[in-house]
Amino acid sequence: MRIGELAARAGVSVRSLRYYEEQGLLTSVRSPSGHRRYAEGQVERVLLIQRLFAGGLSSRAIVDLLPCVDAPSADTSEAALKRMRQERERLDAHIEDLIKTRAVLDELIAANRAHRRELASA
Repeated sequence: MRIGELAARAGVSVRSLRYYEEQGLLTSVRSPSGHRRYAEGQVERVLLIQRLFAGGLSSRAIVDLLPCVDAPSADTSEAALKRMRQERERLDAHIEDLIKTRAVLDELIAANRAHRRELASA
């Protein structure tokens, strides 16, 4: 299938597909006229890539995980597990930072409300 059809079927932009190719996440074959052609299975691959991006993984992390998808083996499985644990630790740290930031915002909101009440009663 051509790039526009893959984009439509996977619900992504053509630009995203080109980016995925640049990052080594997706491959295509060029037609004699230079058009990208994709195999049917690439729809599922794009959907997987989208889920991994939505989960907070970088393109570099996804590249590291894809060998386990493409050629499952004890080695690729072990490498993927190590990488997934690293990503989980990174996400845990990020979540902790977000929780702290939310707490600061809650304090600021409370201070703002108190200040507004003071202004209203003055």
